[in-house]
Amino acid sequence: MRVIYIITIFITSVLTGCNDQKVSNTSAKPTVEQDINEERLSDEELMDLVQRQTFNYFWAGAEPNSGMARERIHMDNMYPQNDQNIVTTGGTGFGLMAILVGVERGYINKSEALQHFEKIVSFLEKADRFHGAWSHWIDGTTGKVKPFSEKDDGGDLVETAFLVQGLLTVSEYFKEGNDNEKKLVERINKLWKDVEWDWYTKGGEQVLYWHWSPNYGWDMNFPVGGYNECLIMYVLAASSPTHPIDMEVYEKGWARNGDITTDRIFYELPTILDHYEHDDDPVGPLFWAHYSYLGLNPKGLTDQYGDYWNLNVNHTKIHYKYCVDNPKNFKGYGENCWGLTSSYSMSGYSSHRPGRDLGVISPTAALSSFPYTPRESMQFLRYMYEKQDSLIGKYGPYDAFNLEKNWYVPRYLAIDQGPIPVMIENYRTQLLWKLFMKNKDVQNGLKKLGFSYVN
Repeated sequence: MRVIYIITIFITSVLTGCNDQKVSNTSAKPTVEQDINEERLSDEELMDLVQRQTFNYFWAGAEPNSGMARERIHMDNMYPQNDQNIVTTGGTGFGLMAILVGVERGYINKSEALQHFEKIVSFLEKADRFHGAWSHWIDGTTGKVKPFSEKDDGGDLVETAFLVQGLLTVSEYFKEGNDNEKKLVERINKLWKDVEWDWYTKGGEQVLYWHWSPNYGWDMNFPVGGYNECLIMYVLAASSPTHPIDMEVYEKGWARNGDITTDRIFYELPTILDHYEHDDDPVGPLFWAHYSYLGLNPKGLTDQYGDYWNLNVNHTKIHYKYCVDNPKNFKGYGENCWGLTSSYSMSGYSSHRPGRDLGVISPTAALSSFPYTPRESMQFLRYMYEKQDSLIGKYGPYDAFNLEKNWYVPRYLAIDQGPIPVMIENYRTQLLWKLFMKNKDVQNGLKKLGFSYVN
């Protein structure tokens, strides 16, 4: 059974304690920071609006002691016990990039961002680490690990990769700056060099393992292989100047000796790489097309297994065509309302995709796909702000909704809000792609793994 399915089970067991409640679409309209004018907003104005709101999750909504991204923000104040100070490693990586968007869009100035980044780096320098990797969740007040599940109380290499992707992007942004900015870059480089990527091969196995715990060792037993959201982990592991993996780990572990490729076609589009765990899983949830590609530019990116632009475009269009086709006849699905990914649902956290469709639309799915499907994503953005604005709050669209059951909750998750401003900015200016792909270590790692990259 593939790793993504297993981890979803653990996520569900943790998050179902949230006791998601039904909230009618007819409830009082949430307050947004910028009212939508009676005159129709232009496409550019709509993108500005959603980028600013989602950026604010990581700015105004940051955990105050650490500066890190809170795992979740519930506007209804319904939290699991002792949860409001829990910060997320991967979500913070996304947030670092979202804050750079905020600087470039004029929401904050560069010195404000620098101070915030210094706070985060100071926290990360003192937080629990496990052979250089951070845990999935951290207590934002103490820096101590917050177990994600019973045995997940140590290093999480996937979440660490998402964080490092953001850190390296920040370092590229500031590396030619003033003395304080260069000091931040030096500190980030030390954090980067201290991650022991090769240690997570479990003593030299030709695959990377997701978790290690000082109390349970390798008991989680999640070797990461086959296509999912984790490509960035292998790229960074190969790119490390201090603890690198060799190409064989990528070929045998991630690519499974070439079995990662597939000739499967869905809605007349090749899936290119092996997305599915079962016959009813033709493609994964859409976050697979987002998390690794916030910094890693798929345009012109190829290796011996596939073309990563075509991979992500097809993946996204399959989701779009599935929702337009609407084989389960869910209310609302269509050209303007589409996009399935892991998010809250009526019964906790769930991994939504064709084949596992509960009628739940997750706004991050379509909005974070702007580079791949600009017309279709704009249709969804306009639909949300013009037709479903009761599903929008302080930090942008709420995490998920189901029109069939008249259900939503006024809640946010960092890992869902973070890709929205970043990927919209990559569509508009390629800002984060340009920064991350400039990193010399990353360039060396891509070359080592056999990638070709044409900007």
